[in-house]
Amino acid sequence: MTSAPMAPTPAAAAPTTTPASAPAAAGLLPADLAPAPLDREAGYALLADLAGPVAVSTLGGLEALAPGFPDWIVTSLFGGTYQRPGLALRDRQIANLAALTALGGVEPQLADHVRNSLRIGLTKEEITEVMVHLAPYVGVPKALAGLRVAAATFAEAAPATPEDDR
Repeated sequence: MTSAPMAPTPAAAAPTTTPASAPAAAGLLPADLAPAPLDREAGYALLADLAGPVAVSTLGGLEALAPGFPDWIVTSLFGGTYQRPGLALRDRQIANLAALTALGGVEPQLADHVRNSLRIGLTKEEITEVMVHLAPYVGVPKALAGLRVAAATFAEAAPATPEDDR
């Protein structure tokens, strides 16, 4: 993904550049480090593609609780980390599924990433296999917990059939 010019950030957000009064000369910003650009606009566009309408309600609820935090998440993660070259979006989603399953205790986020993975084309079988593959590495209980989240998410995402009305 290419980066577009960074959109202005709200006044309450942390600055993305060092103020003139900062001690850059003291070696805190080594000249040999590449900048880490953040593309707020690209972050919101990617989140809309990944999560769709559910992102709006999630961000709104979080904004009410922690003003500015949702913008920071979207800008730094989806407008920063996700914009880096080197991994396709599909690969990033597989890494997210694995990390969240291994971490455990983050079922809402894992369910979001199962939905996101389905939206970008991963199959239920591929998502399931990620969880199964993790069992010897993270433990059977965490793999099973991940599978429970995946199964529940698959069930809620399944289209209704005429048989469901019986």
